[in-house]
Amino acid sequence: KNHGYQISHFRYNSLTKSPRENSYLLSKQIEKLDSPVIHFVCHSLGGLVIRHLFYDYPDQKPGRVVTLGTPHKPSYCAYKITRAPLGTLLLGKSVEDGLLGNVPKWTSSHDLGCIAGTLRLGLGMLVSGVPRPNDGTVSVEETRADNMKDHAIVKVSHFGLLLSPAVSSLTTEFLSQGRFPSI
Repeated sequence: KNHGYQISHFRYNSLTKSPRENSYLLSKQIEKLDSPVIHFVCHSLGGLVIRHLFYDYPDQKPGRVVTLGTPHKPSYCAYKITRAPLGTLLLGKSVEDGLLGNVPKWTSSHDLGCIAGTLRLGLGMLVSGVPRPNDGTVSVEETRADNMKDHAIVKVSHFGLLLSPAVSSLTTEFLSQGRFPSI
């Protein structure tokens, strides 16, 4: 917003709806936007919702996509949680065509930039063995998507990706240039 972009938030329920179901709801919200260019900035599971959106509804307006801490590969942390008693209740339908894999490949013509964190502070601290480096929840390797245009790594936690000035700068640079600057 501080860089001149109009913001439209999309809120969704990851416990009762799968990423694919939420992508349908997002497509309906997008239809109401009156803009020739629409960029997407997504945190964590939101990036998987976007992958379903572009797969199921490929005729999107021009724009770029930035994902923050999105596990584009099956999430080790989610896998371990679902193996615990009542673990599937914690993650709900986010594992269905989502956190455990079975997500459409990124084949969109829209540029995709992925940002990963390396400050190990988050849900993954409760789960042993999350591959390093990680942001406390998602490993850096899990944030790499096939066919992404660029990848950046910042020393912040999983939820810190939402608040970091460095991540904000990287994001706005990618939205305007299609590449992350060297930091």
